[in-house]
Order: sequence, then C-alpha cells, then structure tokens
Amino acid sequence: MDFQKAVELINKSSSILITTHTRPDGDACGCITAISQTLTVLGKNVKMLLLSELPVWYEFLFEQKPEIFSPSTSLGSNHKKTNPLLSCESKKGVDLIIIVDTATYNQLPEFDKYLKQTDKPVLVIDHHATSDNISDCHLIDSSAAATGLIVFDLLKYAGWPVTKKIAEALFVAVSTDTGWFHFDNTDSRTLKVCAELIEAGAKPAKIHHDLYQNFSQQRFKLMIAMLNTLELHLQGRFAMQHLTQEDFKQAGAKFSDTENLIDECRRISDVEAAAFFVEQADGKVKVSLRSRGAINVCEIAEKFGGGGHKMAAGA
Repeated sequence: MDFQKAVELINKSSSILITTHTRPDGDACGCITAISQTLTVLGKNVKMLLLSELPVWYEFLFEQKPEIFSPSTSLGSNHKKTNPLLSCESKKGVDLIIIVDTATYNQLPEFDKYLKQTDKPVLVIDHHATSDNISDCHLIDSSAAATGLIVFDLLKYAGWPVTKKIAEALFVAVSTDTGWFHFDNTDSRTLKVCAELIEAGAKPAKIHHDLYQNFSQQRFKLMIAMLNTLELHLQGRFAMQHLTQEDFKQAGAKFSDTENLIDECRRISDVEAAAFFVEQADGKVKVSLRSRGAINVCEIAEKFGGGGHKMAAGA
C-alpha cells in the first residue's frame, strides 16, 4: 500500500524536489541520482538539492553538481511564498518533495523550517530506525541495509527501468552503507539486489576505485592526524578518536573528508565499539558511533538528540 501511494504521488506530480540529510554519504548521493534519473525519464521536472557540500568522491555520480541549500536562501518567515531555489525552474513551483536516507528534522538543518510549514506533499524513503513525522507518505524499512535497496524495490514495483546509470548509483548506495559488504548488515537481500545491479551495468571494480582509491593528500593527512589521537579503553574494547578545527587547518582538509574515517580503528581485533569526535566550525562537536553488534550505539546517540542504527549512529 505504501509503494502504491508513493507511485501515485510521483505520477501526479510534475515538478519534484529531491533532497537528503546534511553531510550526504554514498547511500544518500546514490539514491538522489537514481531517483533523479528515473523521474527525468518519466518526464518530470526535477531539482536536486543538497544541504551541505558534495564530497569529491561522489561527484562521478552526477552529470551536474546539485545546488547547495544555505540559510541565506531559505524561505524566511513567510513560507507560503515560492523560493526561487525551490521552484524546480517551474512557474508552478514544487508539487512534491522527496527526502531520502533520513526521516528526522535535525538531519535537515534550515530546510526543516520549510518542511514544517509547507503544504506540499512529502515522500520519505529511509532505512533508519529513528524517525519524525515529516512525511505524507513514507517508505521506511529499518531492516534494509541501505536506503538504496528500498529505492530499488520501488523501481521494481512500479515497473520503471533500471538503467546503467541508475544501477551504478544504487550500487554505490548499497556498497557504501555496507562497508563494501563487510558490515553485519550485508545479507542475502543485499547481495541479490547487487547481482541485479551488476547485470544492469554496474561495474564494481570501477566503483570501488572511484570510492576508495582516490584520497586527496589533504584527506590522507587528516586521517593521520586522527589516528594520532587514538585512545583505547575498557581493556581495548572501546576506541576513541577526535579531530579539532586546527587539525583541519593544518591538513587543508574539509569536513567531508572525515567520511568513514571512524572505521579505521575497527581494524583492531579487540575493538567492539568506537566513537569519533569532530569539532565543527561553530564550536559544536559531532560524534559518530560504531559497534560490532553487541552494543546498541543508536540508544546512546538518541540520548544526545541523535539517532541511526544499532551498529552505526551519530549525534
């Protein structure tokens, strides 16, 4: 019933805005690309919008970089007025908003203000357990290893084609959220879908190179700085690392360069859980949490206003 409602929402819409959580990862970027490609084939007017900078290693997914939303281009106090940024280049403006890989307001800074007052229908596609009531229709499956799997199911349900470009994007979505298939969330469903994506044209070797063998010097220097802060506690079962604004400055790196760096300490056999603290430009600290499974880090993150999965969460 949820899939049918989603298809009906898309079919009756002509101008569609697609966005995702701040600091977009591979699952988010892959889903945005796949949905955008699908909607374009369906003849929709599509606008992709990111809430923060696109990491360099995901640029190959996009023929044209999505626009970046910022507070200076938000709708202000009168949200009934159509913002040029959200117009989808149509005089009629947006008639559907699709949000992928998140269902919480705190992952949509500034854009959440627009969502709380807009009368436009909202479709959410997500696989996280943490959720706010932000949509008119939602496809949420917390058992899915990646949101890309749910997008794939939607395409199959609707009978929409999975082109080579879409297959590549969804393979990126699934492979990154499973740590290139070595996380515990890698199951038979994951591998069956990836087999279909390969048959549709996805090239795993090329994708792996584009994702994991293209570190900039700045990102590598930042990783070295992080590794030098490693602390092991509780008989080596808990690992902590951090980065300060000074570390970013010395490395010449950006915040996006921190993606997946938390996983480096998990190479240590004794480590069962890890925390990675990153100082933001405004002085706040973002923490990423990882677990091998015995510890539910989502419960910990939720105590600090965050959320995520049992084995991967943040606040």
